[in-house]
Amino acid sequence: MLQPGMRLRVPFGRTTVIAVLLAISDETDVPKSRLKRVSEVLDATPVLSQPLLKLLMWASSYYQHPVGEVINNALPALLRQGHTPEVKGEPAWQLTDDGRALDASVLEQIRRRAPRQAALLQLLSTAPGTAMPAPHIDAVQNNWRPVMNKLVDKGWVAVTKRARSLSLPVGGSTTAPQLNAAQAEAVAAIAEKLGSFGVHLVDGVTGSGKTEVYLALIESVLAQNQQVLVLVPEIGLTPQLVSRFQQRFAAPIAVLHSGLSDRERLRTWLMARSGEAAIVIGTRSAVFTPFARLGLMILDEEHDASFKQQEGFRYSARDVAVKRAHIESLPVVLGSATPSLETLHNAHQGRYSRSVLAKRAGVAQPPRIAVLDVRKQPMFDGLSTALINAVRRHLDSGGQVLVFLNRRGYAPAMLCHDCGWVAKCRRCDANMTLFNGNARLRCHHCGSERRADACCPDCQSRELRPVGAGTERLEAALKQQFPDTGIVRIDRDTTRRKGAMQSLLDSVHDGSKRILVGTQMLAKGHHFPDVTLVGIVDIDQGLFSADFRATERMAQLLVQVAGRAGRAEKPGQVLIQTHHPDHPLLQILLHEGYTAFAKAALEERQQTQLAPYSYMALLRAEAVDGQLPLQFLKHARQLAEQLGAAFGANFGESSVRLLGPIPAPMERRAGRIRAQLLLQASERAALHHLLEPWLQQLESDKLGRKVRWSIDVDPQEMF
Repeated sequence: MLQPGMRLRVPFGRTTVIAVLLAISDETDVPKSRLKRVSEVLDATPVLSQPLLKLLMWASSYYQHPVGEVINNALPALLRQGHTPEVKGEPAWQLTDDGRALDASVLEQIRRRAPRQAALLQLLSTAPGTAMPAPHIDAVQNNWRPVMNKLVDKGWVAVTKRARSLSLPVGGSTTAPQLNAAQAEAVAAIAEKLGSFGVHLVDGVTGSGKTEVYLALIESVLAQNQQVLVLVPEIGLTPQLVSRFQQRFAAPIAVLHSGLSDRERLRTWLMARSGEAAIVIGTRSAVFTPFARLGLMILDEEHDASFKQQEGFRYSARDVAVKRAHIESLPVVLGSATPSLETLHNAHQGRYSRSVLAKRAGVAQPPRIAVLDVRKQPMFDGLSTALINAVRRHLDSGGQVLVFLNRRGYAPAMLCHDCGWVAKCRRCDANMTLFNGNARLRCHHCGSERRADACCPDCQSRELRPVGAGTERLEAALKQQFPDTGIVRIDRDTTRRKGAMQSLLDSVHDGSKRILVGTQMLAKGHHFPDVTLVGIVDIDQGLFSADFRATERMAQLLVQVAGRAGRAEKPGQVLIQTHHPDHPLLQILLHEGYTAFAKAALEERQQTQLAPYSYMALLRAEAVDGQLPLQFLKHARQLAEQLGAAFGANFGESSVRLLGPIPAPMERRAGRIRAQLLLQASERAALHHLLEPWLQQLESDKLGRKVRWSIDVDPQEMF
């Protein structure tokens, strides 16, 4: 019997494609002679449940994106290709008799010489007599297969092929720590609402123990034989979170992120759908995962911009999670030390409940924060004398140091000292970033790359100098200042290989690296108990930007990075280098905290009628021809105005305002000229009332076929 949510193989032109049945009807406007029969029904039961289909249909309508692409986004690649929803013949690993016979002294030698081998042996020992499949090991350690092969070669581990099985060995169970009063109050308030819809904000300063609140709530949900979905913004956060969850819960845990193979992704997807995985930890797209008995969703670092998809289907995982919770009548927890202004506004309006964790857990104290005014001060590759001296003091005292700069590469520009020429991207309105390690110039916007010039192309001078600093230059400068100290750089360039991130973090935790240099990858959720100093090299770029969200993101990043200092018994210090120490929002943030900053920022947003006090959509257009994007957007504005007149809408003041079109802040990118038109409304319904018929007109418009255009509902970036 056909049911919505089943996959079908259907004829399409001269070929066949995989389709998903959305609804069944006895009537059609298409002549019966033009209808074609379904080639094959692929599923005996729906692969997508009715609540999940309802969510996907809503997302398609809300974000004005084709429903087929939205559903494709929710299905694993193998299911989109027509494969059966099962996984056969999965490899698994277990200790051999020799591996189980290793005594404590040998294991200690292995731990010292090969800590990753020791970690795998310890993991396999938690499941005696049971072969452990790849997903369980993936959840704990990245890039583990070469290490496991060494253990197999030594005869300590055996690999077998298991018959189809989706069960994962469970981890151990450790005793939960005693919650403090604020944590206990938050858990009680949210646990009371289990089984019904509600959005709960856990607003806790860094180190306040938000994760313990999550763990206590998960314990309650698992006790009711229900499942939990935990969303994190970055892949790099999943191994440490999984490890912590495994120590607490004797329950199967699965992970979902872009680093998995197609077969691994399908296996995890099926485990969640069958109910075998009690806890699923994933990144943005995991919000569409099917569950048998979903009882709770948690979004850690809910403010993070990574939860918004910026290409193709432009959805917000946070907002989709809230809608899913409403459809399925379950609670969703949003956690952050720096909640987004939209989330805080919803809490102030009473739409979300809010629990505040104002103090750090245990004996940890908040770090001392000071501003270093670097105006007129000598700088050494981006580092002031005061910051270098502070680094030396903390190293001498046995602490670790984190030096933060949210800019990769060696230098953000290369300049000719004789004539002023600057290395520009040939395809974008942007400077090329110098990567000194391989003498390359790279554009961070389009990805184009070329060898660094040996001499100036304008005046032939060889006086080419790097201008500004990136993480690569900071690393080199710190090595020069502290040649005998282990230094590790963590950014996108050093963590490209699978497992690289975990390997670098291990070197921090074992104490072999005492200075950490990195970008925002280090700001999110990491626990560095020995870091006593955080040096923030440059925050000025966040104080002045064409994007109205820039100051909010600067404040969030600053607070998150500062929170890495003094998380254990050792007191922490944060030093912030800036050329604008008197900036009013910076002063509020430093002296009164993020809550006061957010209040001031919300008042500013209200005065300017920007989100969350208005609802926005951004129509972007780009083309190789420099005239076409603006022509298309001017035409699009005329169509919108005509629709508005037909609906009786007033575009001047109240209903929907049209701002632009104007060139994009970065007008030329990847060889294409870009422009944008902003729609702003005081009511969400008014905006969506216009969008659907307007976009239908643009789809069939001749001018629209000459440009590449897209609509971004609730845009998080104005570029």
